[in-house]
Amino acid sequence: MKYRKKPVVIEAFQYDGDLIYSDGTPYAPDWAMEANENGVFVWEGQGDLYIKTLEGNMLVTPGDYVIKGVQGELYPCKPDIFEATYEAVEDSE
Repeated sequence: MKYRKKPVVIEAFQYDGDLIYSDGTPYAPDWAMEANENGVFVWEGQGDLYIKTLEGNMLVTPGDYVIKGVQGELYPCKPDIFEATYEAVEDSE
């Protein structure tokens, strides 16, 4: 049997090594900054970013996308997988 992924709209941003521009303003969306403040993002070692997930802490490397799923869950996604799976949509808000 074959299945097709249901069309859903997710929120995401591409991680560049931190969450802020050089002038100190955040480029990450509010939900990501909130996750950082609430301990969902874990910083270890020399600035390695991990996301706490149900499967354990997942490493986010620069260039990865951080996705907010349909149930509010956060997880990293490699750029090639992200670009093969998602396309930009117009923001309706």
